[in-house]
Amino acid sequence: MSKEKKEAGNAKRAAYAAKQEKEGNKVIGWIIGVLIGLGVVFAAYSCIIN
Repeated sequence: MSKEKKEAGNAKRAAYAAKQEKEGNKVIGWIIGVLIGLGVVFAAYSCIIN
């Protein structure tokens, strides 16, 4: 395998890893947002029940 092919493969791998990290952070943000929203809904519901 030539040096150019290795460098091209490493660049592709790094770009893919950066893309995956960006998408992963977006998913984590959505999960945290949904959990906070559900917490607010539960708090309001528990206040109404009592």
